[in-house]
Amino acid sequence: MTSPVDLGIGPRVIPRAEHSISRADISRNAVKVLYRLKDAGFQACIVGGGVRDLLLGRIPKDFDVATDASPEQVRELFGNCQLIGRRFRLAHVRFRDEIIEVATFRGVGGEDLESEDRHVLDESGRIIKDNAYGSIEEDAWRRDFTINALYYNIADFSIMDYVDGMADIAARRLRLIGDPETRFREDPVRMVRAARLAAKLDLEIDAATAAAIPKLAPLLDAVPSARLFDEFLKVFETGHALESFRRLQAHGLFEHLFPATGAWLAADDAAGRRRAFIEQALANTDSRVAAGMPVTPMFLFGVFLWGPVTERARELAAEGLAEMPALVQAGFEVTTAQVRRVALPKRFSIPMREMFHLQPRFGRRQGRRVQVTLQHRRFRAAFDLYLLRDVLGEADPAAIRFWTDIQNVGGPAASGHEPAAPEGAAEGDAEASGNGEGPPPRRRRRRSRSRGRSGRRAPEPAPAT
Repeated sequence: MTSPVDLGIGPRVIPRAEHSISRADISRNAVKVLYRLKDAGFQACIVGGGVRDLLLGRIPKDFDVATDASPEQVRELFGNCQLIGRRFRLAHVRFRDEIIEVATFRGVGGEDLESEDRHVLDESGRIIKDNAYGSIEEDAWRRDFTINALYYNIADFSIMDYVDGMADIAARRLRLIGDPETRFREDPVRMVRAARLAAKLDLEIDAATAAAIPKLAPLLDAVPSARLFDEFLKVFETGHALESFRRLQAHGLFEHLFPATGAWLAADDAAGRRRAFIEQALANTDSRVAAGMPVTPMFLFGVFLWGPVTERARELAAEGLAEMPALVQAGFEVTTAQVRRVALPKRFSIPMREMFHLQPRFGRRQGRRVQVTLQHRRFRAAFDLYLLRDVLGEADPAAIRFWTDIQNVGGPAASGHEPAAPEGAAEGDAEASGNGEGPPPRRRRRRSRSRGRSGRRAPEPAPAT
């Protein structure tokens, strides 16, 4: 890999007087870590999103530290430190309310290094191991985007820029470091990350970077599904879901994350109702995040898969299955296929399918079934999905009025709120995204040891004579 020095970029040092970052803007715990590393004779910098966000006038989510100290040396300096990771070995310095991640400067590596320290690629060019350490210049070159390769140096409070990141900050431009095809092959998830960061930070993706994405988007098909689930959470549950979705679609990435949904959207009608259905759900989710309300992937996965599920259910019904068995079978088939691409833990996928199964019940508004539906623990999420289906023309306005009115009389409100889950409740039983779920089932009371199987208190033993 060509080094920054070979490219003639070289470091640019921006003194404290010429940038806007102050130590007062940085977490006190991060500052403690920086000074302890510096006082021990190591180079120590804030790098990545912390520097980038401060320069863009945003509040950083966290502060990552980069240093020339090895992970083992960092652990020796901090008693509250834990080493993690195989692909990238990192040090986590743990404080009561915060974890400061400390990474050793990465190098290019090579085939002649010992196996523990090699920079290893697979046959497609994807990084599978990377514990080769190097200089700060090499570390800057190894980072993904120029705006993430700016170093705030605690020694003199300057910013060190090896890749013209400050110019891209000023231009509000997202540019990949190095050759886009090579860098995306190293890690295909960088394509999703590019769309996410551009949406989150309101940036334009550099033309050369953007041009490589549609061509290399199929590389996402080979990324482990669990890793794509982690990326899904960052894309759709951090307050910029709607714009991220639009960017993913514009760059040809969404259909590689949700293939069946992508095909369903491609067959949208002239009015664009399918797209409007998805976008309304994403806008609702962004509103909840902005209001500080919890969200869960269960609901958005359900929104993305609802169209493919209903299409498959119609096919099964045409083959002779009744409505409910067809819906159950379709939900299972579509979900099974989807989780091979983007994983969805069972604590979310099972409630999602329960939400699907409740949809036909909203057309049944007589007798005891009404109370049974109201008391179902997925009622709130299911009703919010039903409300969204009005965009598709699938919801009956009379049914919407009925279920809204009956809740106002005394049933559970479908306002997106719900009581806090009881201590020990399973994750995924709490809030839905844009939509509340009903409370989890009541726990059975533990039978007293002094009671028999019938529940009656056992007779006291006769006194000894």
